[in-house]
Order: sequence, then structure tokens, then C-alpha cells
Amino acid sequence: MKRTLIALTLAASAALSAPAMAGGTFSFAVEAQNADEANAIRTGLAFYQIVRDVKTNGHVTQNGMNNIAALGQHGHGNTGVIHQEGDNHDASLNQTGNGNSYGVFQVGNGASGHVNQTGNGAAGLLFQIGF
Repeated sequence: MKRTLIALTLAASAALSAPAMAGGTFSFAVEAQNADEANAIRTGLAFYQIVRDVKTNGHVTQNGMNNIAALGQHGHGNTGVIHQEGDNHDASLNQTGNGNSYGVFQVGNGASGHVNQTGNGAAGLLFQIGF
């Protein structure tokens, strides 16, 4: 019993004294569940586009180094936004259908997010913090 207690104590102290590992992503996604929510998301993305002086339905903003973004739209009336602040982000947004809206927003460093949006009239947002 004493040996087991000593072994557990040594194992616990070794685990607690190990350096913390950095790197990860906190993600929060919102998918519209009804027409009112979809309209709210579309309105928010429209405000973003007005403030950013966006003239197209697909837009990528990157502020940082080594960021990667891909935006594909197949259909009519889709709105897609990818916004990256920080370094080493990776994002893709593929929209298939009509009247879809989606925004991917990444801050910090090293976030990775990929969205496939299909159908008609869908709306959503993905917020990511990389650390």
C-alpha cells in the first residue's frame, strides 16, 4: 500500500510539473434555425460588408502572416465572408445552392475552420480563437 501511494504521488507530481502545451482553437458556430434567425445573420453580414466597403457577394480579409482562405460559391445570391486577424489561420467556405449566407471569423493564431453550406436560404456564422 505504501509503495502504491508513493508511486501515485510521484506520478501526480510529474504530471503537474510538466509544462503546459500551447496551441489550440476555441470555436463557436451559429446556424440559423428559422427565417428570423437567418435574416438576423444576413443583416449582420450586410453591415459587415457596408463597413468594409465590400462590393461582391464573396469576400476574404486577411490581416497577418501565413493565412490561407478559400471561398467557393455555386448558385445565386450567396453571401460568404472569411475574416482572419492574426497568423497561420486556415479557412474554407463552400456554398452550394441559392440565397445562402455564412461568415467565418478567425482571430489569434493558428485557427482552422472549414464550412460546407448546402441548400437554399441557409445562414450561419463560425467564430474561432486560435492560441
